[in-house]
Amino acid sequence: MTPNLPTSRRLARAGFTLIEIVIVLTIISILAAGSIYMLKGNVDVAKESRVDSDLSNIMTQLQLYEARNMRAPTTEQGLKALVEQPNTEPRPEKWIQLLEAVPKDPWGMEYKYRYPAQKSKKPYDVYSVGKDGADGTEDDLGNWPQNTAAK
Repeated sequence: MTPNLPTSRRLARAGFTLIEIVIVLTIISILAAGSIYMLKGNVDVAKESRVDSDLSNIMTQLQLYEARNMRAPTTEQGLKALVEQPNTEPRPEKWIQLLEAVPKDPWGMEYKYRYPAQKSKKPYDVYSVGKDGADGTEDDLGNWPQNTAAK
């Protein structure tokens, strides 16, 4: 302890200077900006994972539809056949509602359905048009093997 220092001088030494506070805030800002930049790619991965999960659920419901009705819905009936009874031919004989609503992909678009399949080894294609919202582009995600070299 320093003897006989005035109280105001002791208090001035106890706090941080403005320069120290600015330096600390600058360092925190740089670290936060770097973290946000690194997390940006994780959002895309999370959306792709959600598409995989949604497709798995839809495929399970399509298999159940096919098992009950001896055929998959037509392209025209689409995934709506899992929510509402189709009124076009061929009409399912043992129809039940399998989904509350057809889910939308993480980009807000409806999942697409095509029967017979053009890309999948399954009887039908179920897919999301991806981030760009355009059908038939490289970012489409579906029930077919993905081209991992393009990523």
